[in-house]
Amino acid sequence: MNLADSSYIKDLIQLMGDSDLSEITIEEEKVKLTLKRERIESPVTQTNIVASVPEITQPPAVTQIDPVPQTSAEVVAEAPAVDQNIHYITSPLVGTYYVSSAPDAPAYVQVGDKVVKGQTLCIIEAMKLMNEIESDVNGTIVELLCENATPVEFGGKILAIRID
Repeated sequence: MNLADSSYIKDLIQLMGDSDLSEITIEEEKVKLTLKRERIESPVTQTNIVASVPEITQPPAVTQIDPVPQTSAEVVAEAPAVDQNIHYITSPLVGTYYVSSAPDAPAYVQVGDKVVKGQTLCIIEAMKLMNEIESDVNGTIVELLCENATPVEFGGKILAIRID
């Protein structure tokens, strides 16, 4: 068990998502990791997983809910056509999204680039660890959903790939 190992933290987050656990706390040497699942009661059920480490603080995410209900006709009119061949790459952890390995390095991918399964698409920095995010499909990048050096949430969409 090593809290500096990002795959270990990813496994813990996956465990939280796959189970009914509401909290996990692990202490190792001078590092304490707490993962909590908080349920917010609202018309839309939302689950937040918050990782807290004494050295790092993050403000809680705020979600605005539209108080005016829409009729089903309005919802159908606003729903975009869903392309079944689009696959979204999501963030496996909370961190900062980067398009390249260094500020002066070229981006791993751009819109229109062909990618193959296992190819590095971006980096997410979490707790000073750089985590390479790889493609899990073959296809073409159709949209970059995050800007460079911006925070991403666990499960947040970061790239859209049209499956070839």
